[in-house]
Amino acid sequence: MKHYFKSIAFLLLVVPMFLFAEEAATVANPAEETAKAIQTLTVGLDTLWVLVAGMLVFFMNAGFALVESGFAQSKNTVNILAKNFIVFAAATFSYWAIGWGLMFGDGTPFYATEGLFFLGGLDNSPALGDDYKGVYSSMNWTGVPLLAKFFFQLVFAATAATIVSGAVAERIKFHSFLIFSFILVAVMYPFTGHWVWGGGWLAEMGFHDFAGSTVVHSVGGWAALAGAIVLGARKGKFLPDGRIKPILGHNMTSAALGTLILWLGWFGFNPGSTMGVGDGSTMAHVIVTTNISAALGALASTVTAWIILKKPDLGMILNGTLAGLVGITAPCAIVSPTSAAIIGAVSGVLVVLSVLFFDKMKIDDPVGATSVHLVCGIWGTLAVAIFGYEGSPAGVDVPSFLTQLYGILAIGGFTFAISLILWLVLKLAGGIRVSEEEELSGLDLGEHGAEAYPDFNIRVRG
Repeated sequence: MKHYFKSIAFLLLVVPMFLFAEEAATVANPAEETAKAIQTLTVGLDTLWVLVAGMLVFFMNAGFALVESGFAQSKNTVNILAKNFIVFAAATFSYWAIGWGLMFGDGTPFYATEGLFFLGGLDNSPALGDDYKGVYSSMNWTGVPLLAKFFFQLVFAATAATIVSGAVAERIKFHSFLIFSFILVAVMYPFTGHWVWGGGWLAEMGFHDFAGSTVVHSVGGWAALAGAIVLGARKGKFLPDGRIKPILGHNMTSAALGTLILWLGWFGFNPGSTMGVGDGSTMAHVIVTTNISAALGALASTVTAWIILKKPDLGMILNGTLAGLVGITAPCAIVSPTSAAIIGAVSGVLVVLSVLFFDKMKIDDPVGATSVHLVCGIWGTLAVAIFGYEGSPAGVDVPSFLTQLYGILAIGGFTFAISLILWLVLKLAGGIRVSEEEELSGLDLGEHGAEAYPDFNIRVRG
C-alpha cells in the first residue's frame, strides 16, 4: 500500500512538472513577448490619437457651417447648411472610390498608378520601413492601420471642398456645387497631393508642408477663387457708381461660435499630422505654435481693422483668427513659438488687406475664404523657408525659399486652371448660378423649399 501511495505522489509531482516544461518550451522568450506587447500598445496609442484627431477635424465641418451661414443672409441659411453637410458625404464617397488611391498609391512622381480604387491595393500596415509590403509606400512612415490613415486623410480632403462653399455662397446652384466638390476631392486635390504627401516630385525637391497650408488650404482657395470669378458678384454688392455695398451677415453669434469650433478642430488638424504619439514632444510643440499663431492672428487683425476701418470689426477678428491658423499649418512643426507669433501676426494683417483687395477687384467672396485660405496659405508655406530651423521636432531639412515658391506656383497654377475649366464647363452644361429672382428671394426656398427661420403663421381650424 505504501508503494502504491508513493507511486501516486510521484505522478502528481513529476507529470505536472513535465507538462509545465513542455508548455514552457512552446512559449517564446519573455523578452520577445514584452517587445511584442509594447509594439502592440504603441500601435494602439498611435491609432487612437490619429482617430481622435481625425474626429476633431471632422467636427470642423460644424464650424465651417456656422461661420458661413452666420456671415451670409438669413434667407440662404438652409442652402449653406445643406452644402456643408452634404459635402462631407460626397467627399467620403469620392475619396474612398478613387481619391485616396490617386494621392497615395505608388506610381510615377506625377501621378499614382497602383491601388487606385476603393482601398483595393495590397497593404500590410502597420508595418514600417522595409517591413512594409504594399502599394501605398508613401504612407509607410506611420505605424497605424491602413483604415486609420485613410480616415485622417479623408477629413483633410473634405476640408478642401468645404473651403469652396463659402466663396460661392448665396448664388450657386446646389447641384453644381455638389458636382464640383465630388470632382475636386476625387481628382484635383489628390493629384497635387500626390506631388507632396504621396512621395511625388515636389517631395523629392524638398518641398515641405507639414499639415497643408498649400496641399489643403491653398488648393481649396484656388478652386474657390475660380468659382467666384466665373459666378460673378451677388446682386447689389458692387454699385454702378463704383461703390461697394456691404452685404452683412445675419448671425455673428453663429460665426463666432463656428470660429471657436474651428480653432478647437485645428488642434486635431495640425498635431494629428504627426500620425503618431511618440514621446509627445512634437505634438506639444505643434499645439503651442498653432495656438500662438491663431491668437496673434486675432490680435493683429483687430488692430489692422481698427486702423483702416476705424472699428474693431468682428468679422475681421474672426477671419484673422482663422488666418493665423492657416498660416501656421505648414510650418507648425519646424518653427519656434516666437516665429509662430510673427507668422500669425502677419497672417492677421494680410487677411484684412486681402479682403479689401478682392472687394476692389470686384471679386465677391461672402465669407473671405480666398483671403483666409489662399492668401494666408501661400504666406504660411513661404514661412516654412523663412522661419524654419534645423533640429526642429519634425526632423526635416528646411527647404529653400525658391523650392517653396516653386511648389506654390505649380500647385496653384494647376488647381486654378483645372478649376476654371471645370466651372466653365458646368456653366455651359446647365448653368451654375440661380436666377435673379431666386437670388433675391433666397436660395432656401428656391433650392430646398424650406426656411431656416420661418414666420409664425396663425392658422384657424375650420
